This record gives sequence, C-alpha cells and structure tokens, in this order.
Amino acid sequence: MRTLLYLLAITICFGACKPSATPDKLYGKWNYTRVRNPLANPPDSVGKETLASEKPYIEFTRQDSLIINWDGKVLSHGTFKVDGSNIRYKEILAGGQTREFPFHIENFSDKQIIFSTAGKDGSEVTAVKE
Repeated sequence: MRTLLYLLAITICFGACKPSATPDKLYGKWNYTRVRNPLANPPDSVGKETLASEKPYIEFTRQDSLIINWDGKVLSHGTFKVDGSNIRYKEILAGGQTREFPFHIENFSDKQIIFSTAGKDGSEVTAVKE
C-alpha cells in the first residue's frame, strides 16, 4: 500500500510538471492548425480549408514583438512578455493607443502551442512551429 502511494505521488508530480514557455522557446513563426471559439453560441471553429488557404500564424520575434498574420495581412501587432502560464500581450492599436490582455497557455512543447483568450468572444488556437 505504501509503495502504491509513493508511485501515485511521483506520477502526480511528473504529470503536473509541464514544459513552460519562455521567450527563447517562443521565438519564431507558429502556423495555426486549429482555431475554435468554444464559448460562442453555438460553438464555432475555423474550417481546415480556410486555415490552409489563408495561412494564419503568430510570430514572436527577438525584440519581444508579436505579430498575428491572417491571409497575408497583419491582423494585430504589439509586444509580449511571458508571465507564468500566460503570454501578456500589449496590442498596438490605430492612433498609437494600446490594450493589454493575456493569452493563456493551455499546452506547450517545442513544436506545438495551444493558447486561448478569455471571454464570450474568446478563442482557442493550436499552432505548430515552422
């Protein structure tokens, strides 16, 4: 019984330890493979054909800037910093105004990231590193 409890504790510890995102690990271009809006009514997602033709991606640069590109156009740009399991994004809006919000990192590896935004219009994005 005691051995079983030790094994269970070790398994839980290893299961809770997931790779964390750092700027160095984020730098580069991440191509979107899935985009969904689970809180929309009804829930919504972007089709595979749309993703294949419009080629959306998010790019993190060494100057800690972030660019979101969709269909060959910059959809959003700004700066970022990693804060635990969040990417704090400071978006630069028209007229020089800014707004800040987090991308919550759901899952991260050197090859794939799943992140989400909160709220009714929130979305969840899966992207793979180029």
